[in-house]
Amino acid sequence: MIKKVVVAAAGQGTRMLELSKDKSKHLIEVRNRPFLAYVLDNLINAGYHDIVLVVGFKEQLMEDFKEDFIKNCSPFADKRGLKIEIVDQHKILGPKEKEYGTACPIKCVKNIVGNENFIYLYGDNLFSVQDLKLMNIDDKFCYVAGLEHKNPEKYGVLIRDGEDFLEEIIEKPKKFVGSLINAGLYKFTPEVFSKLPLVKKSPRGEYEITDTISLLAKDRKVKIKEIKDYWLDFGNPEDIKKVSDFLKNECNKTVAKSY
Repeated sequence: MIKKVVVAAAGQGTRMLELSKDKSKHLIEVRNRPFLAYVLDNLINAGYHDIVLVVGFKEQLMEDFKEDFIKNCSPFADKRGLKIEIVDQHKILGPKEKEYGTACPIKCVKNIVGNENFIYLYGDNLFSVQDLKLMNIDDKFCYVAGLEHKNPEKYGVLIRDGEDFLEEIIEKPKKFVGSLINAGLYKFTPEVFSKLPLVKKSPRGEYEITDTISLLAKDRKVKIKEIKDYWLDFGNPEDIKKVSDFLKNECNKTVAKSY
């Protein structure tokens, strides 16, 4: 059973405008708690108790968040045996201008992960406990979470090779190639570390995790796991109300179930 999770939370989140001027978007509050707290709640309740936060922007604020989270964890989260480790991406790889991208947090945790399988996700994405549990597949393959979406042209679309294997990811296709999108939730084996040095900068000047996955897929090492519940992205100011309304609804459901 996989226990370790790597959470990418190094970015500032400039699309949040003034809201992320003095703290990263992951720490912007929704219903009086940092968004990242809800991400960790769900991870813990899904059975992951060894969490690595890869941070960068305003690293000390993340340290403060970690201490506060452990002390004031959600009453719905079982924090027994909880371990949260913070890794500063910029101290390892240098400033954002030197090296940046979605593959970079994984470069920073090779010595921590060692020979273990692990889950990887972004700290500005919220997944359900059930879907996080679905990704706990402790075998020799890597997995990418796929989610059916009504607007696949806005995302990376997963192309199957047979029933389960990933053939390729087509980013923002101009014509319809499928409706199963990359939800940004992954399970990796340590083999991912052997592919990272082969990844080149993308056209936007970043090291992309999808390029790493494509290399693994060529070796038939990546499978698709469809998730069924929800995926919330937290990247723009309008997302604050959207997430707040969603959490309020989920809280009401939880209270109703308890009676």
